[in-house]
Amino acid sequence: MSGKILIWGAGAIGGAVGAYLWKAGHEVAFVDASAAHVEAINRDGLSIVGPVSEFTAHAPAFLPDEITDEWPIVALAVKAQHTKAACRQLLPRLAPDGYVLSLQNGLCEVVIEGLAGRSRTMGALVGFMGDQLGPGVVRFGQRAKFCVGELDGRITDRATALGAMLRDFEPDVEVTDDIWGYLWGKLTFIALLYGTSLGTSKLHELFASEALLPVWRELASEMVAVAVSEGVVARGFDGLEPASFAAGASLEQARRSMQAMAAPLVNSAKTHSGIWRDIAVHKRQTEIDNQIGPVLQIAARNRIKVPALTRLVGMIHAVERQQIAQSDALIPGLIEQPTARTSAWGRAL
Repeated sequence: MSGKILIWGAGAIGGAVGAYLWKAGHEVAFVDASAAHVEAINRDGLSIVGPVSEFTAHAPAFLPDEITDEWPIVALAVKAQHTKAACRQLLPRLAPDGYVLSLQNGLCEVVIEGLAGRSRTMGALVGFMGDQLGPGVVRFGQRAKFCVGELDGRITDRATALGAMLRDFEPDVEVTDDIWGYLWGKLTFIALLYGTSLGTSKLHELFASEALLPVWRELASEMVAVAVSEGVVARGFDGLEPASFAAGASLEQARRSMQAMAAPLVNSAKTHSGIWRDIAVHKRQTEIDNQIGPVLQIAARNRIKVPALTRLVGMIHAVERQQIAQSDALIPGLIEQPTARTSAWGRAL
C-alpha cells in the first residue's frame, strides 16, 4: 500500500529515506533550502551512492516557499538549529489530521511539539549513516538502528502504518513504545561523536582506543545521568549499551561497549561522522548548541554535574572558530584539568 510523504530537508537522512520510499512507489516530494540541491534533483534526480545501494530517485523537489499541497506526513530532516524555522514554514502544508516526523538528532521533538502539538508530532531514532556529497548526491554509508514512536508511548494505528511504510527503507524498522529512551541513547552516542570530531583519526580507531576509554566513559556516563534525572532510562542500539556507562558500571563494561561500536565501523565507507565533516570539510558550525546545549540546561535545572559535556561544547566552539586545530591530542582535554590556555572552554556556551 503506497503512502504520501513530504521530506523537508533532502540531505543525508531525508534524502536517503525519501529516495527509497520513492523507489518503492510511494508519493514523495522533497523540500530543501538549497537552490542548487533542488535544481540538481529536478534536473538529474537524487542520486543515492555508496555500499548499500546505488540508484537515482526522480521525485520532485521544491524550495520552502514553492510547496503548496497539503501532506499527511511531513518528515523533518533539517539540522537541529533550523528546526523551529522549518517547522513554522511547513505547518501550513500539514494536513489537519497530519503529523510531523522528526528525522533528526537531539531533542528536536520537544521543539516540534511546542509548535505543532504532541498529537501532531512523531519521534524517531535515526542510527543509519550517510553524507550529502554535493547537489543532488547522497551517500548512504551503512544501515543501522531505525525506529519510530509516539511521544506518549502508545502503539497507535498511525505509528504502525508509518512503520509499514518505512520498511521500504529499513526492513527492520521498529515501532517503539519508548522513543524517549532511544532519543537519550542516541544523545549518548552523539556526545561520543562530538568527542571524536575534535580529532582527525577514523571513528573506529578512536572508539577502540584504550587511551581514550576514560574520556568516552565520562562523556557517556554524564549523558546517562542527565537522562536518569529526567526519569528516562537511555536505551542501547548498534553496540552502545548505556547501562555500561551508568553509575556502578565497571570500566570493562564500558570497554566492551566501545569495542562493540567500533567493530562494524572498521570496514565502513563512513570513516568520520557528519559532525567531523561539518568542521573539517564544510567549515561550518555544528549542531552542538541545539543537541548538547539543551542537555546542559536540563543538567543545570536538575543539579547534575556535567564537566566533560560542558567542556566538550566549549572545545567544539573553539575548533569551529578555528581558534584551535582538530587533533587527536585535544580529546584527553575533555577530562584533564584545563590549562591557562584552555580554561575558557568550559564557559564557551
